[in-house]
Amino acid sequence: MRFSDDPGLQPILFGLFLSMYLVTVLGNLLIILAVSSDSHLHTPMYFFLCNLSLADICFISTTVPKMIVDIQTHSKEIIYVGCLTQMSFLILFGCMDGMLLTVMAYDRFVAVCHPLHYSFIMNPRLCGLLVFLSFLVSLMDSQAHNFIALQIIHFKDVAISNFFCDPAQLLNLACFDTFINNIVMYFVGVISGSLPFSGICFSYYKIIFSILRIPSPGGRWKAFSTCGSHLVAVCLFYGTAIGVYLGSAVSHSSGNTAVASLMYTVVTPMLNPFIYSLRNKDMKRAMRRLHIRTL
Repeated sequence: MRFSDDPGLQPILFGLFLSMYLVTVLGNLLIILAVSSDSHLHTPMYFFLCNLSLADICFISTTVPKMIVDIQTHSKEIIYVGCLTQMSFLILFGCMDGMLLTVMAYDRFVAVCHPLHYSFIMNPRLCGLLVFLSFLVSLMDSQAHNFIALQIIHFKDVAISNFFCDPAQLLNLACFDTFINNIVMYFVGVISGSLPFSGICFSYYKIIFSILRIPSPGGRWKAFSTCGSHLVAVCLFYGTAIGVYLGSAVSHSSGNTAVASLMYTVVTPMLNPFIYSLRNKDMKRAMRRLHIRTL
């Protein structure tokens, strides 16, 4: 589905989405380069941030380049294998985003609630294990969707009410009992969405409880400011992603689904570099050093 069939709007949409894609890729690459080049940022928090930036680049690359090409070529078609491939990678990197946000919440919980044991708890081995487990859960989620989609007999001349092969929309086209589809969708949604989100909520419950015990207002603000950027990213990503994923199982409003999907597949990865760098003094300092080295 296109955002608009008006020929006059196609050049505007092409320029808009191309600009958003380039800003996302360059912004996240800049974060990776800044963290890699500055030894002061070789900490668990920035290690997870680098992985999140890499996942964001891959996540937006599963949908936007295809959409840009379709706008330029005036095409709305995708082959069967291409659709399943796009769906698999979309779920893989989308779930990876959510899992990494959960891991980052745990990192902030340890930093605020157990500061004296932070270096011991968040050791390099545990950090690497958490990233590996995030990838493993994301891969299992992706393959579960792929297995269900492969049970569908044939796709030919069918319409998907979104600008990419949305998993929920795709599985609703199944030729067998959709009740089974909905059960599997909600189950996978709980495993890859609700449980990580619950972990984030529990982490912030403990963080807020610990912050309120700090006697000075300045100390409370300093402790909470380390979590502000992550909290904004969590609300932006999970608020739209869970709503689209679970809501599309019972709703068929293509306009609302496409706009909400745009938020978590394009806008969120684009905003993450700004969210994590504009209010972060360490990131600003690292980017200035990177700029000076480049010059």
